[in-house]
Amino acid sequence: MSDAAAIAAWESYRRLRLHVDAEIARDLERASGLSMADYDVLAALSALSDGEHCIRVRGLTEHLHWAHSRLSRQLGRMERRGLVAREKCELDGRGEDVVLTEEGRRAHDRAAPAHLDAVRRHFTGALSPGQLAAFTAVARSLAP
Repeated sequence: MSDAAAIAAWESYRRLRLHVDAEIARDLERASGLSMADYDVLAALSALSDGEHCIRVRGLTEHLHWAHSRLSRQLGRMERRGLVAREKCELDGRGEDVVLTEEGRRAHDRAAPAHLDAVRRHFTGALSPGQLAAFTAVARSLAP
């Protein structure tokens, strides 16, 4: 592959990611009042398997691929709004668990349809079935 082709691919990816992320975030905030970061945290907590009601802060940072400091600040903002709570870990008492509050669950449940609609409008609905399959294959090869 030529350098020009590699640069074009990289720049296209960056424009795509920035554009699609911004459009979805704008629509989500307009419809629900949640930022994309709020939604990412709420979605991760809502997706915990049955019987799990919390996740270690460290596990959430790994799941979201965020720095610990970024997650800590985000959780602080969400705690002040009653969407999440942090508790001492029941297993060893050393770390913190993040818990989805009832208000957080309601906020996620209200926002999820708007998020899905925005994803369809700005991403999946703009691609043919073949393009979706190709995109999925490329994405999985880069981030398995």
